[in-house]
Amino acid sequence: MDQTTELLSSYACDLRFQDLSPQVIHQVERTLVDTLGCAIGGFSSEPGRIARTLASSVTSTAPSRVLGTRETSAPDMASFANSVMLRYLDCNDSYFSPGGGHPSDMIPAALAMAGARRRDGRAVITAIALAYEVFCRLSDQVVASDFGWDQGIFGVIGATCAAGKVMGLNKTQMGQAISLSVAPNLPLGVTRTGELSMWKGCATASATRAGVFSALLAEQGMTGPDEPFEGRRGLWEQADCRGVSLGAFGGGDEPFRILDTTFKSYPSQIHTQGPIGLALELSPQISTGDIDTILIQAYKASVSTPDTEPEKWNPKTRETADHSIPYLVAVALQDGAISPDTFTAQRIQDPELRTIINKMNIQEDMEFTRKYPGEHNCRIEITGKTGQRLAAHTAFPKGNRFNPLSDSEVEAKFRSLAKDLLSPQQTDRLLDRLWHLEEVEDIREVLRLTRI
Repeated sequence: MDQTTELLSSYACDLRFQDLSPQVIHQVERTLVDTLGCAIGGFSSEPGRIARTLASSVTSTAPSRVLGTRETSAPDMASFANSVMLRYLDCNDSYFSPGGGHPSDMIPAALAMAGARRRDGRAVITAIALAYEVFCRLSDQVVASDFGWDQGIFGVIGATCAAGKVMGLNKTQMGQAISLSVAPNLPLGVTRTGELSMWKGCATASATRAGVFSALLAEQGMTGPDEPFEGRRGLWEQADCRGVSLGAFGGGDEPFRILDTTFKSYPSQIHTQGPIGLALELSPQISTGDIDTILIQAYKASVSTPDTEPEKWNPKTRETADHSIPYLVAVALQDGAISPDTFTAQRIQDPELRTIINKMNIQEDMEFTRKYPGEHNCRIEITGKTGQRLAAHTAFPKGNRFNPLSDSEVEAKFRSLAKDLLSPQQTDRLLDRLWHLEEVEDIREVLRLTRI
């Protein structure tokens, strides 16, 4: 077992619920409210339907519930279907350092195994905090996208640790599970380039499923490579980043990384959150027909041009539209709102939005780039046809950890996403259980309350 595997497996097995501060426990509960709201909101999606159809075709002697249904499946297939649903709206949390992605994609691994093993809320909370530590600490050290890989490269390891923790794997088994998650799973960054497909929202769900499968294999005695990280042709050699040092993990005086995540106010990519908020701020002050030019200044990671990423300036799929600053700013200025309805096929193809988009220019501000990812700066300046000038700026869009959503705002987001699918009484009961998850004796009680 190499040093990285040893460190991860030891931490995963040693972490206890008692090691989590009240602040961390509450943040896990906040995150679950946000995540399950996103899953319910994504229930009716086409990728969600496809994933549920596949999951429902599989039976298991240790069944896990598929969210929103009466149906169960094998734990790995349930975790896949549930992760597809929660990821569809692109409204779940984010972590950037500048590596990262969407750590809540791993949560279905903890829920699936906890449902199958009839574990309590404390076990789920511990497993989720663990998954975030693993994913975020690895992302702090290695920016997977720089090597052409997708964020599931670390999500699969975090999901493996979460599932293995719920299962009660010992250190040797956990080490084998981690190895079995690393060696077969190097997802390609092509998932998030060009015109985006349904797989954009399913790639990390696949990693979560693989994480559960790896833990199940290890429990049965399957072994993996001894040195998946530091060995010859291991992950660190392939990433050309040998000598990675993960340092201290959360616990004691060291903060847990789940406290550094960002919640989203709008169902779209993280880099679009600031521009959307600014466009909504300016929208009441000018009619789109009176606009002459729109200048958007931002940090390099969020900047696209018609030459570098033409698909974002004329999106054809929902998955591309929710990554497109030009499209989302145009909708925000015209409609004064961004919601799941923003992404219907008819709305995406609206020629009036192209008229607004053609007035835009997006530029990198070098100072904004220097301050990223600590700050997510964006400035929008609108010039009217009469010479009127309007401007707005933000460094911390609403939902950023330095401008966080309050508990009431997180709950309001849940209710908004669930209002057409769950009754008010059902929503109240589910939220009560989620806000008091540490008191839940069997996680299946919570999963049953998601039934639509």
